[in-house]
Amino acid sequence: MINILVTGGNGQLGSELKEIAPNYQDYNFLFTDVKDLDITNHNAVVAFIKSNNINVIINCAAYTAVDKAEEQKDVANAINHLAVANFAQIAKDKNIRLIHISTDYVFDGTNHKPYIETDTPNPQSVYGKTKLDGELAMQQINPANSIIIRTSWVYSKFGNNFVKTMQRLAETKDQISVVSDQIGSPTNAADLAEAILIILPKIRNETIEVFHYSNEGVCSWYDFAHAIFDVKGISIKLDTIESSEYPTPAKRPFYSVLNKEKIKNIYGIKIPHWRYNFKIYSY
Repeated sequence: MINILVTGGNGQLGSELKEIAPNYQDYNFLFTDVKDLDITNHNAVVAFIKSNNINVIINCAAYTAVDKAEEQKDVANAINHLAVANFAQIAKDKNIRLIHISTDYVFDGTNHKPYIETDTPNPQSVYGKTKLDGELAMQQINPANSIIIRTSWVYSKFGNNFVKTMQRLAETKDQISVVSDQIGSPTNAADLAEAILIILPKIRNETIEVFHYSNEGVCSWYDFAHAIFDVKGISIKLDTIESSEYPTPAKRPFYSVLNKEKIKNIYGIKIPHWRYNFKIYSY
């Protein structure tokens, strides 16, 4: 039996892993969240791993409040950077496999083609910088059989996300304006969760490998909102605006489409288009 620690167990990805866990009888999952385990506390994590004989860590925990991170830098850094370094050191010391989830926000969004894993990061926000610092710490410590998966625009039936926000706004408004000059690829957390468990037994690398995963297809936030209302049969006036008309504390990348060829070629996985599974799942 392989014992797997999943941090951020009540978040979108952690919750989707929890949904499909019963399908993987060879894995014993232990889901934790902030109230269960302080991932920034080295001794607490070591004790948990020892007492539960953990073989794999899937780190879904993250400080994802992008705008709040501009003010709460220390908190974001502790979770997105220091905790990752903590996991990496423990993984190396205990010979534990580590899968860490990162973000497209490590890029500045000035590319004109999908980002590959070796493109130079240049985060434009505290959130993006702390996530990159976590990646760099993990790469420097370099535990074997461990990978980083960058993803983007995550949505699911759990937690807070763009899909739920759009539906909530539609309950009280007749007209909504959504930015149309930020381009990316939505990621169904259920698809990512499935992909993680498919590739898990295939991970064999001596140095940290970085992969990109999002659903296939490209859209703007405006396009995404339009699809949400279309699938849900919601009648609402949807207008486009530019990012300059909707200023936020944290700067977002204008283009953060991720190239997924590496993860598809190495692990042989097939990635569905975001609209395909968006139509299937009910939110």
